[in-house]
Amino acid sequence: MLPLASSGSKVTPRHHGAGYSDGYPRSKTFDISPHRYQPRSTNPAHRRRTQSLVRIGLVAILFLLVLYTFSRGSSSSSSGGALSVLSLGLLSSGGADFELETVRYHDLSNVQGTARGWEREERILVCVPLRDAEAHLPMFFSHLRNLTYPHHLLDLAFLVSDSKDNTIGVLTESLESIQASEDEAMQFGEISIIEKDFGQVVNQDVESRHGFAAQAGRRKLMARARNWLLSAALRPYHSWVYWRDVDVETAPFTILEDLMRHNKDVIVPNVWRPLPEWLGGEQPYDLNSWQESDTALALADTLDEDAVIVEGYAEYATYRPHLAYLRDPYGDPDVEMELDGVGGVSILAKAKVFRYGVHFPAFSFEKHAETEGFGKMARKLGLSVIGLPHYTIWHAYEPSVDDIKHMELAQEQAEKEKAEKTRKMKESFSDATGQWEKDKVELQNIAAQERKKEKEAAAAAAAAGDAGAAAGRVANGKADPKAAAGRVQEKAVRHEELEGGKT
Repeated sequence: MLPLASSGSKVTPRHHGAGYSDGYPRSKTFDISPHRYQPRSTNPAHRRRTQSLVRIGLVAILFLLVLYTFSRGSSSSSSGGALSVLSLGLLSSGGADFELETVRYHDLSNVQGTARGWEREERILVCVPLRDAEAHLPMFFSHLRNLTYPHHLLDLAFLVSDSKDNTIGVLTESLESIQASEDEAMQFGEISIIEKDFGQVVNQDVESRHGFAAQAGRRKLMARARNWLLSAALRPYHSWVYWRDVDVETAPFTILEDLMRHNKDVIVPNVWRPLPEWLGGEQPYDLNSWQESDTALALADTLDEDAVIVEGYAEYATYRPHLAYLRDPYGDPDVEMELDGVGGVSILAKAKVFRYGVHFPAFSFEKHAETEGFGKMARKLGLSVIGLPHYTIWHAYEPSVDDIKHMELAQEQAEKEKAEKTRKMKESFSDATGQWEKDKVELQNIAAQERKKEKEAAAAAAAAGDAGAAAGRVANGKADPKAAAGRVQEKAVRHEELEGGKT
């Protein structure tokens, strides 16, 4: 469905609806019907009248042509006036060339694309394929509003395919909002919304989209979608075509000027994605931008005719130099690297590339499809295909299959550590009352032993004192030694009984 705006829509083209803003007439100008044998149903008299009328018409046309030729050599205003009357408006006076309203002339030498297109008012066709993109559209339009390339030179083309969410509704609402902006500098040129399903059966979840088994078929269908979008939206006055994925999270506002300044036929930035800190913080995302390698060429020779090589999978070890892995965060963003394959997240290409016949192969072209096949095809035609290893844009983070597995293992490990910690704490503090009782008994035993030692010491001291006194009395002759010894022993026994009672 090519967009003119629907009734009631605020998204309107910049030119009058009956004009030819896209280089082609809006209305039907001719009709082709199959030739069929029809028996004659008219009489000879009628045929003669028809032939006479045809002859008269031919004579009139011849007369007008002669008059037109005569008027070109005449400079008088009267002859010009007569011409305007006799030509019935079909011919123009004043020496103008003969022209039909439905004929448009385009000089494609003026739309080749240059390094400073914003100064030459070169128009860019921005192509955006969409599928179940409702969640990403607000972020995409925030980037779109911030682009510094003159908005009136940007024509937008969207292809909505195989979507189950409200992509088309959110897209229409966003376009109406931006085109109704009071600031005319924010409004874009011509906008096209195209709906076309391609029978995409691969789900949009990460595991399905990035699984190895789905890659060949998925990329062939994506190539078909890109070709449909391009063929429906590219106009003779476009100098550049910019392909942009809707889920780019961060990119410079000057990206169009930055890429255009290199003046290459096809140019792409480096594409990375942010990661959680426990996964390393960042990671290369787009591995489809690469230089060819001898290993990959040898691998291609061993594959079937319809096989499609995809990067980043152990099944296809190509050992190619990847644009993503050559990134230096502090490197010169203008450094160029020649490429054979390109990724589709962000591609700026001159419109002449597509007019030469380069497209996105929906089949195995030199064992590649879609954007990688597009890059190889452009190189085949001798066009320049360049990547910028140190000019980086960031794709939105979405967990890959490996990330999901890593997260599951990390969660299992965390649960095991938590269970072990809980077990140790339970063993240490579960029977606190029993431990306190043990400590109490032990302290009581220590106290009892101390008291026993004190009693024994006291008894020994008392016994020693009584024995000394008795000895003194014996020496003076005042007491019997045996009786004194008996009294000392009796006192010791009484002392022990008293101490025992106190205890």
